[in-house]
Amino acid sequence: MDVAVVVNPGSGNDDRGSSPEQLTALFADRGRRATILPVRHGTTIAAQARAAIASGCRVLVAAGGDGTVSAVGSVAVGGEVPLGVLPIGTLNHFAKDLGLPLELPEAADVVTGGTVRRVDVGEVNGRMFLNNSSLGVYPRIVELRARYGGRGLAKWMAALWATLAVLRRRPFLSVRIRTADDDVVRRTPFVFVGNNEYRMTGLHGASRESLTGGRLAVYVMDASRRPSLLRLGWEVFRRGPEQARELELLRVTEAVVETGRHAIKVALDGEVVLLTSPLEYRVRPAALAVLAP
Repeated sequence: MDVAVVVNPGSGNDDRGSSPEQLTALFADRGRRATILPVRHGTTIAAQARAAIASGCRVLVAAGGDGTVSAVGSVAVGGEVPLGVLPIGTLNHFAKDLGLPLELPEAADVVTGGTVRRVDVGEVNGRMFLNNSSLGVYPRIVELRARYGGRGLAKWMAALWATLAVLRRRPFLSVRIRTADDDVVRRTPFVFVGNNEYRMTGLHGASRESLTGGRLAVYVMDASRRPSLLRLGWEVFRRGPEQARELELLRVTEAVVETGRHAIKVALDGEVVLLTSPLEYRVRPAALAVLAP
């Protein structure tokens, strides 16, 4: 098997030329033979990726959004088969931070002729994440958004409604964050752990300058009133997280997050999982081979 493409048909807002026939032709035009592995009922993204690795593929490609890329990447991590990305999701954070083109023909050019680089991954209790992990309000918002459903504009409206629904309640939890240098105790609406540090200011917010810094960026909010959430958002957008009084940033290689609960819902690259507390985070430097421009 030359190029194996794991496709999540549920990704994105519309048809971007990602049918099995179109993807096969896309790689054939570049002189490569692609085996397309759609994720259908009864299969999973990770299972399709493991099947591709077992079949001896030379390149493992994730065609989908950040959740799909993360699931395929969790199979490729620690190995020598490089991960390629065809960004057909809604936000495509990892693809953007890697500097990939967002149009499929140009992204396919990178898969077939790009450079192999190694990037960091984050891990919590043995579960990998490429972008970020969070607990508190965000996993609840993700679950409500999925319940409301929708694609395109409807998906964004569902996200807004889910956010408002969560913030109507008192969305706080007590956490203790232990690192090599700090022991932080807070009552907070969220803890956000980034695989490397995020830009948070202005229009470049929610992006990363580097995927190879070898650090986790742990953001924790110290606030006890819901209006603080709105004030925080504005201050971070305008001035950056280090100037927002309520938001602390810890740059670490490892951290343990204790919540006082036996199990807690955690978001990993936009997918919600139930993990046992305490949450043991670590960075794995240069653990994933990727194809980049």
